[in-house]
Amino acid sequence: MSTHAPRFAQWAPSTPGPGTDTDTDTGTGTGTVTDRLVESNRTYAAAFADPGMDARPVLQVAVVACMDARLDLHAALGLELGDCHTIRNAGGVVTDDTIRSLTISQRALGTRSVVLIHHTGCGLESLTEDFRHELEDEVGQRPAWAVEAFRDVDQDVRQSMQRVRTNPFLLHTDDVRGFVFDVATGLLRETDPRS
Repeated sequence: MSTHAPRFAQWAPSTPGPGTDTDTDTGTGTGTVTDRLVESNRTYAAAFADPGMDARPVLQVAVVACMDARLDLHAALGLELGDCHTIRNAGGVVTDDTIRSLTISQRALGTRSVVLIHHTGCGLESLTEDFRHELEDEVGQRPAWAVEAFRDVDQDVRQSMQRVRTNPFLLHTDDVRGFVFDVATGLLRETDPRS
């Protein structure tokens, strides 16, 4: 269970009725989730002390992972502020934008290792490229991006490792490892790149 649940439970968004202004506080003390995040930031900033860190990650590692809210990467990997670059997207898949971030991470900010983390129960396992067609039907324009849906999480980790290892823009491709995070146990399972 998330340690954030009790603290944020009062902030859970509710479904507004017709004509409800969801961007302003209605006087009930509820406000929007963003309002509460900004308020939390004020509390954080009040006790904040500049750590005097450089933008270069101390451990020279970039972690690419799914954006799933159940993955607390710093806690799961024993990381501290400043240890790594974290690049997250739907599925944790290696896309052109992921390569862009990794290239900057390596060439401008000194990272040398890449850790790829997918997870069990990923939402991309239940989507297909039909999602793009449905969006096109709804808004009249097809997204330029691919959904990158998959059925086999280990195979998708292998594909992501291969995309990193073979990309000409990346300087360091010898230490690229992929894992599946089990959302029920919190354990990482390494994916064999050769299977």
